[in-house]
Amino acid sequence: MLPIRDHNPSGRTPYVTYILMALNIGIFLSYVGLFSDERALNQFFINWALMPNIISAGDSYTGLLSSMFLHGSWMHLAGNMLFLYIFGDNVEDEMGHLPFLVFYIACGFLSGVAHVLSDTGSPIPTVGASGAIAGVMGSYLLLFPKAKVDILIIFIVFFRIFPIPAWIMLMIWFAMQFIGGIGTDPTSGGVAYWAHAGGFIVGIVLALPLWLRRGGRGFWDRTDGHPPHPKAQYRASPSNIPRVKRR
Repeated sequence: MLPIRDHNPSGRTPYVTYILMALNIGIFLSYVGLFSDERALNQFFINWALMPNIISAGDSYTGLLSSMFLHGSWMHLAGNMLFLYIFGDNVEDEMGHLPFLVFYIACGFLSGVAHVLSDTGSPIPTVGASGAIAGVMGSYLLLFPKAKVDILIIFIVFFRIFPIPAWIMLMIWFAMQFIGGIGTDPTSGGVAYWAHAGGFIVGIVLALPLWLRRGGRGFWDRTDGHPPHPKAQYRASPSNIPRVKRR
């Protein structure tokens, strides 16, 4: 289940979202050559990634910021940038450019804290913008719960695109992170589930004052839970995406 787009592009150019995407991509390109040298790559991540044991010891806190602009693979980068592209523009439009930037960094920082608290002694480097983007997704859930998001579902022999309300997709995603955090040994490495879940909750909490200023439930009533912009018209609708059978 992969979100590929929403139905409500922002009303103004999301400059900060684009700048954040460009920074993440540019920084990744600056060290992608290290992937052919495992020792150099490990040392790079030790220097700049989020290291819970180092944070807990108070030796350095820079990883809480620098780690949110690093990625561990092309697919890691592509997935995060897709989610930021889909959900970032409307949140930025509602918050404003500079407040959105502060919000994004705060979500990334506090999601890192949540990850550290999940296993304070872990020596495993953690990288990725996922915690910050999870915060964007949490704020999107609060502000635009009924916005339609197109989901690509791939099931072995066919694929289909379905539009579903954002709250369904986002709550399923959050549940997966929460369950993953409970059921996974944090010392084993892999996905930083608690950073994702923590960032999502932080995003909701930090967006709550904005939602209340807009009128709370009255904001939902006025917008019907959608971004206050005309819906996009896409050529490909759910009804004309063909099933692809295996030969």
